Amino acid sequence: MDHVRRHAMRRRIAIGLRRELMSDIRRFALVTGASSGIGMAYAEHLASRGYDLILVARRGDRLEAIAHKIRAQEGRQVVTYVADLSDPDDLLGLERMLRENEDVDVLVNNAGLGALGSTASAGVDALENLVRINVLALTRLSCAALAGFRRRGHGILINIASVIALAPSATAAAYSGSKAYVLNFSRSLQLECAGSGIVVQTVLPGPVRTEFFEASGVCSSIFSEHLFISADELVAAALKALDMKELVCFPTLPDIAAWDEFENARTSFSKSLVTVGRPSPRYAG
Repeated sequence: MDHVRRHAMRRRIAIGLRRELMSDIRRFALVTGASSGIGMAYAEHLASRGYDLILVARRGDRLEAIAHKIRAQEGRQVVTYVADLSDPDDLLGLERMLRENEDVDVLVNNAGLGALGSTASAGVDALENLVRINVLALTRLSCAALAGFRRRGHGILINIASVIALAPSATAAAYSGSKAYVLNFSRSLQLECAGSGIVVQTVLPGPVRTEFFEASGVCSSIFSEHLFISADELVAAALKALDMKELVCFPTLPDIAAWDEFENARTSFSKSLVTVGRPSPRYAG
């Protein structure tokens, strides 16, 4: 019975939200994980760029405080949507709203978990929860948003990955794996959408001054203080990169030529994998 009541409540919220959004034609940006850190910074910056907002997170009190601040400072319409993206019902409700709504022009998939430490210390339940949010929720919401973008011929999808996507880690196996998925998934979507008016950007930050390390149960002192960027600086850089049509953004990378060199090496290596269809001579005998 509790489950039925919860489902009915979420359905009423979703229906009410759709009615509110459809009251007139507006430009909305939906941001997940918007109650703090990078998500909150995206909300503030996108509002300053003229977007109305749908802010999604588990902590309703924080969402309302941020919404009140943005309404007062920017005069934007801000809708809060309390959801736990690891909960299938919550995710389905948000996904349905995205698919059915014609006002959402931007989706920022920022919600994510760390579960740092060895796989033995993290525990399999924590790792499963990480995959549900970092991979499954991001995938389903991306596909839901893209369905609307394709109908309208435009839209912006921003997926937050991490520099750890490029490097296996003994203390972040599931996290680095999940962010590698985000990188490859997002770049593949970018190729799918080329020339369509739909933009897919992947953002790969390094250490950021947020609640991330505390929430992951790891001390942020594992990184030198000078390596940290603020959430506000990160988002300002990522949106500037978007303006410059940088679809893979490393906010703290000094020289983009380093990424071009990495990409050229990857392309060359990929070609070497498909030169012949037989085992390498070094495996003979």
